[in-house]
Amino acid sequence: MSAHCMLTGARPGFGNRISHSHRRTSRRFDPNIHTKRYWLPSEGRYVRLRLTTKAIRTVDTIGAEAAVARIRARGVKI
Repeated sequence: MSAHCMLTGARPGFGNRISHSHRRTSRRFDPNIHTKRYWLPSEGRYVRLRLTTKAIRTVDTIGAEAAVARIRARGVKI
């Protein structure tokens, strides 16, 4: 399962774990991804979106229809 947000495009970041002795090892910062269902009245169906928590708040503000339009404008198939 790829860890990226359909609306914001957030992807994992990479960096280093630094131990007490200051040794550095590779680590990955994953975005906080959730799968959420939204009803689209214009299409008469539910869509399942993989969104970060920030994007979920954005959908609550702008609405599901506008969010799906933005996702499709980015070229993501829903």
